[in-house]
Amino acid sequence: DDGAVVTWGDPERGGDSNKVRNELLGGVKYVCAFAALKEDGSVVTWGHRDQGGDSRAVREQLLSGVQQISATESAFAALKGDGSVTAWGKSAHGGDASAVERKLLRDVRHVYSNKAAFAALKADNSVVTWGDEDCGGDSSAVQDELTELNASPVVSIYSNPFAFAALRADGSLIT
Repeated sequence: DDGAVVTWGDPERGGDSNKVRNELLGGVKYVCAFAALKEDGSVVTWGHRDQGGDSRAVREQLLSGVQQISATESAFAALKGDGSVTAWGKSAHGGDASAVERKLLRDVRHVYSNKAAFAALKADNSVVTWGDEDCGGDSSAVQDELTELNASPVVSIYSNPFAFAALRADGSLIT
């Protein structure tokens, strides 16, 4: 109950957290794959450097204010209290959100993930996706349905490893 994290197993796949051991000795609120959300809103990562274990490129964004972490097989997304999202890790699995970065600067309520893509539900009930297009990272085929003005708003998103489904307030699904 002290918020400490202990790891074991394949050292290159997250089993060795010695480089960040001191940061994991206490105050950890939540662990998502090999990213720990600390009580102070900072994030600590370890594991394979190309699969999100190395978050130095986004270090400044992960020092405070993080409220949620989501993960694909090889990437992470952190939702901050100001509604912005920061992604890192393997580009093809959602670690590169530059194509939708402008849409992730504010008003994101929740980030969902599957095997290789992310979906962000925004305050205006719109949905922003990125990552592997074959796993739902490209939602252009259903974008009209996701943003239809007179339709019931999207309230949640569900996933399996390869796809997403958006649930509307009226109980209908967008797939």
